Amino acid sequence: MLSPDIVVLTAIAYVCLLFLLAYFSDGLARRGRGGFLRSPWVYTLSISVYCTSWTFYGAAGTAARDGLEFMAIYMGPTLVFAGWWFILRKLLRIGHSQRITSIADLLSSRFGKSSHVAVLVTLMAVIAITPYIALQLKAITNSLQAITVARGASGPLAGLEDAKLAFGVATGMALFTILFGTRNVDAREQHLGVVAAIAFEAVVKLLAFVAVGLFVLFGMSTGPAGIYAAAIEAGLEVHEQTPFGSRWVTVLFLSAVAVICLPRQFQITVVENADENHLRTASWAFPAYLLLLSLFTLPIAFHGLAIMPPGSNPDMFVLTLPMAAGQDGLALFAFIGGFSSATSMIIIASIALSIMVSNHIVLPLALRITDNLADSGAQGIARLLLLSRRFSIAGILLLGFLYFWLTGESGALATIGLISFAGVAQFLPALLAALYWRGATVKGALTGMILGIAVWCWTLFLPSFTSNAAVAALVAEGPWGIALLRPQALLGMAGLDPLVHSIFWSMVLNGGALIVVSLLTRQGALERMQAGIFVDIFHRSANDTGRSLRSSASAEDLFQLTERVLGWQSAQDLFQSEGISRGGSGRGQPVPPSFVARLERELASSIGAASVHILLSKVVEGDALSLEEVMLIADETLQVISHSNELERKSRELRLTAQELQEVNAKLHALHRQKDDFLSQVSHEVRTPMTSIRSISEILMKQPELAQTQRHRFVGLIHHESVRLTRLLDEILDLSALEHGERDWQNRPMEAEAILTRAFEICEALARKHDIRVSRQQEAAEVQVLGDPDRLSQVFINIISNAISHNRGEDPELRVCSGLRKGNYVVEISDNGKGIAPEYRQSIFDKFVRVSSQPDRDGSLSGLGLGLNISHTIISKMSGRIELVDGPLSGACFRITLPVYAPTPQVQPSTSGVSS
Repeated sequence: MLSPDIVVLTAIAYVCLLFLLAYFSDGLARRGRGGFLRSPWVYTLSISVYCTSWTFYGAAGTAARDGLEFMAIYMGPTLVFAGWWFILRKLLRIGHSQRITSIADLLSSRFGKSSHVAVLVTLMAVIAITPYIALQLKAITNSLQAITVARGASGPLAGLEDAKLAFGVATGMALFTILFGTRNVDAREQHLGVVAAIAFEAVVKLLAFVAVGLFVLFGMSTGPAGIYAAAIEAGLEVHEQTPFGSRWVTVLFLSAVAVICLPRQFQITVVENADENHLRTASWAFPAYLLLLSLFTLPIAFHGLAIMPPGSNPDMFVLTLPMAAGQDGLALFAFIGGFSSATSMIIIASIALSIMVSNHIVLPLALRITDNLADSGAQGIARLLLLSRRFSIAGILLLGFLYFWLTGESGALATIGLISFAGVAQFLPALLAALYWRGATVKGALTGMILGIAVWCWTLFLPSFTSNAAVAALVAEGPWGIALLRPQALLGMAGLDPLVHSIFWSMVLNGGALIVVSLLTRQGALERMQAGIFVDIFHRSANDTGRSLRSSASAEDLFQLTERVLGWQSAQDLFQSEGISRGGSGRGQPVPPSFVARLERELASSIGAASVHILLSKVVEGDALSLEEVMLIADETLQVISHSNELERKSRELRLTAQELQEVNAKLHALHRQKDDFLSQVSHEVRTPMTSIRSISEILMKQPELAQTQRHRFVGLIHHESVRLTRLLDEILDLSALEHGERDWQNRPMEAEAILTRAFEICEALARKHDIRVSRQQEAAEVQVLGDPDRLSQVFINIISNAISHNRGEDPELRVCSGLRKGNYVVEISDNGKGIAPEYRQSIFDKFVRVSSQPDRDGSLSGLGLGLNISHTIISKMSGRIELVDGPLSGACFRITLPVYAPTPQVQPSTSGVSS
């Protein structure tokens, strides 16, 4: 008689065998001798993780209850691998090129590396897979109980309740999976040991199922005809099975979707794939594997119905038929086959989900909470990832146990499995849009998935808890008695199978929301770039990243970050392979963009695209222009060029039109270059004081205990940078107002010499501060010119202060001369500095021209290069001119010439008196 103790010991021994197999396979791979582990056959066998205990036990149960409905479970994956392999091929190409770690990583990467998408998909996956975990616990528990109860067996398991037994199984599975699947942190590096163990389990469960099937066919009966005759004799109406209705089509659809969207299937099919060409073998070998399983399902089901006592659990026929025939060895083999089906699913599903939780929830949350995570030690991030994955595995199995406990005995194995299939099907619209629709937006994907999972939870997940009286009442009557909101009859759609009803509403709302919201919203720059990469993946090279920005991070900074994630040796190998120098002449130098793109892909293999995007953003700074600005400018440029090309085509017919269009095109390009220059200069100059203000403010906030003197000094620095920022913005506003005539300008007579004297006195204090000798030569006493007094004073102050700030002579001197020459008022401002370099003399009054990048005497950097341009514009509006000339001193000399105002004499009318 088959003893429960022997069964448990055999299961433990089998688990140890799997662990040893995985351990030695990893060792062979590390020594470079595990080439066979990357063979297409191992890959194909590992894909059979799709066949869980639901397939091993539940397929026969489904056949016994619903006839040929079980075939849909096998036909769905067959259609995908044999007929729709092009979807899998595209997934594999994207997975390899983008270093994808999970289905959450794929969707978040496609939709702008959005952490919101990653978190949502992760949470959806955990909720949807919870019933599937419970299914495995239920299958193992039922099989152990079937062995314990058979023939009145007694032992340690005989008195245990299902919940306690399931909790023990869940605990053992958690410990086993933690030891089995969390030995390294690289999520994208193939887990060759795990895959080898899964492939071995695939062989075990196939052989066990085939052995039971052959025994039932030829050991307990005389072949298929004998089983059919026995079923007819037992009163079974096998010839009246009509399964091909709406439910059968729905199950077929769900099984096809599940083989792509289940996290464990994505992990095996995409992440663990070592060679894209392995898909060629899998496209026919995996359907053949499913065919072998399906051949024996109906014989086992019908023979079990015919000979087993009424009330027997059809899900356990694979196990109980050999036991009924006294074949304890075959029954033990069948138990190990079912146990293999459950453990392989739990291992891969837990690993896949734990990677998603750690990469997309734990790590991004830690990065946002603290800025010091990357500096927390050489293994800081790796330690966090491993711990979070181990705790995630325990939490996932605990959720599965809670679902098993709360749902009680409601539902057969197939019913529980279909709940999970329907849950992961909510990824399908976003996944297909990611692969084939360039215009899909992150808001559309988020809206669709939220609506889909919400409807699934309401219409299918919640009704699975009907063993609870409150939930049963809610399902029967609807919330607050509203019949239109009943979970299984939304909007009055009653009479449908609950599964069909749920899939209809969830997929309609999911896909519809994705399409509508995507059409109503716009993509971000990174979304557009990623959409192009995903949709056109076969037309791009492996190194085409779509990036256009340079990195201002040094090689040393990037190496330290890489070391925290990958370890010192891996980081060293990566930098050496690209020839990136971290010291000597290379210290402090920015790295090329191609290396930053590769580094992002390598780090994504450990922590996912969304997380590495957050992490790198803390280290890498782009050009002065943001990516969004670059993309917008590029879009505008493309529009201008496209417009110009259209006009040039028309110019072949009209020569005159062609000439005009070329002139317009040249102006557009000139404006485009000016816009680039303006954005580049402004963004750089404004960012510098803003960075100082932000840094000092963070010090004040984080260190409230600073001494009063330190706080006063920091506040002074903030004020200084604020004044500087205000000055920069004033220059920009002045330039805009002067060029576009946005301010009223009215010239009126004014005393030019008095204005010059006042400007000289204002700047004289600055000159004394820097020990600069100043002298004033005045040859004109009272001179009137036409202009704006404030603007003229602004010009004098700007030129005099420039001469003071940039004078680096050993004995600095400033000289201001004024006088009348040929009816003009002339002012010359000269210094004995190094002067203006010859290459700048012609463009000194142009916008954004800065002669020196060295700090001024007060320690601040030069401005935007707008001061002299503004001064030139002001003098021009006064009908004067400003020019750079050779002066009396050795440095620069600026001459300002304004016409003297001579008022027209007024003729006084003569008056005569009249005496009376």
